[in-house]
Amino acid sequence: MPAIPTCLFPPIQPTRHGMLQVDALHTIYWEEVGNPKGIPVLFLHGGPGAGLSPQHRRFFDPQQYRIILFDQRGAGKSTPLGEWRENTTQLLIGDIETLREQFGVDKWLVFGGSWGSTLALAYGQAHPERCLGFILRGIFLCTAAEVDWFLHGVRWFYPELYEEFVAPIPEAERADLLTAYTTRMLCDDPAVYWPAARAWSRFEGRRVFLLPQPEDTASDTLDLGVGRLESHYMANQGFLREDQLVQDVGRIAHLPCVIVQGRYDVICPPLSAYRLHQAWPGARLRMVADAGHGALEAGIAKALVGATEQFKRSGRFD
Repeated sequence: MPAIPTCLFPPIQPTRHGMLQVDALHTIYWEEVGNPKGIPVLFLHGGPGAGLSPQHRRFFDPQQYRIILFDQRGAGKSTPLGEWRENTTQLLIGDIETLREQFGVDKWLVFGGSWGSTLALAYGQAHPERCLGFILRGIFLCTAAEVDWFLHGVRWFYPELYEEFVAPIPEAERADLLTAYTTRMLCDDPAVYWPAARAWSRFEGRRVFLLPQPEDTASDTLDLGVGRLESHYMANQGFLREDQLVQDVGRIAHLPCVIVQGRYDVICPPLSAYRLHQAWPGARLRMVADAGHGALEAGIAKALVGATEQFKRSGRFD
């Protein structure tokens, strides 16, 4: 974990939090922070399956924003942890609408990074009338090319991590790593799915930041949520048509948006942010020259806080 950027707002505790049963299988954790009469903003975490961090509350001025955050199905404090059944993009969009109605919000600003940007775009395109605008980071459009990069292309930058990642998989299965890992992680045998989930989570986590960070032992909650749900969603291409989020951008192109992208992001490379911006000329693209993928890298955090500050003043991004 890098040092916490000084640009973030001070640590803050939720004013309310709770659990919401969204169907017979899933119960999701939610929390509300800041001014209950402020600008409503929805925070969407990455992964899928990564869950919330206390730092996520700190991108917003708590005097001006009503900040609503939740752990998506199978992630963080939501139960059952790592559950992939009854877990699709369309169901997550339904959960967001359930939360919006529970909180009595008419429209909100949608803030999401990495997979959170995917879900933000999918939600916005399904319910544009409920969105004030978007702050998006580390764009992931969930296309076949991006999934292939995540699994294979990154070996051009991190060959040693790639070798570690493929090592547990028999050579006969390595031509289709996604199927190999998904089969292991979505089985019911802990002796099989735990090693696979930890290997997957480590493969991703060690390339988040541009500069090397102290080794951080990931939690079992993060490993299982990320491993199972990322592989599940990637195997199903995010439950989206190929390139759906670019093709349908016209549904939200009238809304303000800022895209914050690390130039050296090797998890979600800049091409996706560039393609989204080309399809959405009204969006503002902030390419951070000295950053990778992490929201807590100094340049990315500064750009994100700058965006929330600008939106609270004018309701747009210049």
